[in-house]
Amino acid sequence: MRLTPVSKARGRKQHLSPHKSNYTNVMHSTIRHSLFTLLLISSSLGAADLSKVPQIHESTAQRDERMQWFRDAKFGMFIHWGPCSVGSKEIGWDRQANRPWDINGIQSPRGIDPVYDNYYKQFNPTKYNAEEWVRFAKASGMKYMVLIAKHHDGFAQFDSKVSDHDIMASPYAKDIVRAYADACHKQGMKLGLYYSTRDWWHPDYLVGDNVKYDEFYRTQVRELLTNYGEVDVMWFDHVGGQDWGKWKFDELFSMMYQLHPKLIVNDRAAKFCGPKSPEDRGPATPEIAKMTQGDYYTPEGSIGAMDLAKDWESCIHVGQGWSYHGEDGFRGPEDCIRMLVSCTTGGGNLLLNFGPRPDGTFADGEAKVARAMGEWLKKYGQGIYSTRGGPYRNGSWGGSCHKGNKLFLHIYDWPKTGLAFDALPYKVVSARTLTGAQATFKQSADELSIEVAAKDRDTPVTVIELTLDQPVEAGRIIGVAKVPKGYLSEHGAILSDVAKLEISSSSPWDNAANHPRLFTGDKLDFAFHTGDEKNPWAKIDLGAVKTLNLVEIDNRPNERRTTGLILSVSQDGQLWQEVWRAKTWESTWVVPLTHFEAGIDAPGQPARFIKLETQADSPHPLMLQRVTIYGLK
Repeated sequence: MRLTPVSKARGRKQHLSPHKSNYTNVMHSTIRHSLFTLLLISSSLGAADLSKVPQIHESTAQRDERMQWFRDAKFGMFIHWGPCSVGSKEIGWDRQANRPWDINGIQSPRGIDPVYDNYYKQFNPTKYNAEEWVRFAKASGMKYMVLIAKHHDGFAQFDSKVSDHDIMASPYAKDIVRAYADACHKQGMKLGLYYSTRDWWHPDYLVGDNVKYDEFYRTQVRELLTNYGEVDVMWFDHVGGQDWGKWKFDELFSMMYQLHPKLIVNDRAAKFCGPKSPEDRGPATPEIAKMTQGDYYTPEGSIGAMDLAKDWESCIHVGQGWSYHGEDGFRGPEDCIRMLVSCTTGGGNLLLNFGPRPDGTFADGEAKVARAMGEWLKKYGQGIYSTRGGPYRNGSWGGSCHKGNKLFLHIYDWPKTGLAFDALPYKVVSARTLTGAQATFKQSADELSIEVAAKDRDTPVTVIELTLDQPVEAGRIIGVAKVPKGYLSEHGAILSDVAKLEISSSSPWDNAANHPRLFTGDKLDFAFHTGDEKNPWAKIDLGAVKTLNLVEIDNRPNERRTTGLILSVSQDGQLWQEVWRAKTWESTWVVPLTHFEAGIDAPGQPARFIKLETQADSPHPLMLQRVTIYGLK
């Protein structure tokens, strides 16, 4: 069957503006033509065939093969750019008009923004050079790119046959996605396309049963996956909608994987879709729920927590926002380098966002960051690309990753007495920094210690390469960096000397007079002794919310019933956050309390209450000798 495209105005397409008097009639006419084409497409597809959807059917080995380039890449470029750049605005979010009900919770008139809605008339990026963009990304060490094809404002950066609200209506009148895709293919850059299912321009978005808009957006996705050659990543963003029944995700995924069997999809194809009402029963089938989770999840604006079990990618902007916001306010190169290292050692990727100027060039601040990262990766890239996170947990000191029999330690902060780690179950054959300096090490059954001369420590990251006698097993966590005892004072004052203790129960061997010894005095015996419980606990009250930097926990000698101890913190005593769980028993645990800041695991956790507990299938007591809490008073 030969499909007839939607008819368009001769020459430059007529732009449909929602504030013109004939907007409704013209748009409805266009939608009728579009819907006819869509129905033809749907009839040619037949029922959704999910047999080729990998998230449902592929084996672990097949998934590993499909995801390998993404896991190896580590570093990509996100590009937010469009007519909004003319006014230094964010795409969609800075449009001063009513949102559909998926944002404000009610069905409200959309309205118009007479300024924002006319930026397209000024958008003429005559200096846009896709070939230079790709060369710029490659020189910066990036292995893939993701370009905004359509954002929440509904403006398509490509020549869409089902919409006149696209780049062809601008003075530029050339397909931006076409040039970008051709440049990526020519230079061997992995190609990603961002598509926002949310659309605050289209008059049928979430209206009624949403059938018209659902067919419209799936047709635009089909255009992107049909007209621009090989597409490696489909980066969806924000669906919304009262319920899953308003979207045919099965047809979307069926179509995408018929066209691109190796396509990688993020986790936002169904993001924020219900439930918002009792009528919404969620995904129609477990298969739909599974496939719409995509291939990786996407922490936004911050570094994701360490996760070696699932694929993830942090998207973070270099400038003040996602789109162009002027020539100031950019992150420093050192900050961005540490963000890349934190993502890599944590098991994820970094998708670093750039917002080009309205003319298509990059701001000087962005270019400075990109060039610096490219230069850094020329020296240290072997400790980034194709590695896998671990086996040591990330911390304020830095993080680790590995590739074959090479283990890389990325060190931000050196304790004065050197750095020591939990024992490594592999023999270290040699150690050096990636700049060729000597690194000394001592390995025993208890720990691995590393030292590098002060003059050979690099800023912002010292990268040490350990050559091992065998490869590190992927996904394995073996321990943490040990904080030397002489380093404790650098974590602040002792906060626990005036703390109060509460325990879940008391045994005949518990003496309340001993409770203050948990925080002060000697360590000759246990300070408290709970009764036998499956979940005994002790709560510590500091009297006020304070910034906690580190907790030192001393066990009774040879008392191993604290195996698997859990440490949680709370500001109000009601809402608890687990921050640490013991992997192995030790006579003393030293637990840094941290938060993510500027791409690193930085010291400090606001809390008033600390809870220490154990859990088991059979009743048992909890007893400790001393707990010392360091932080800011």
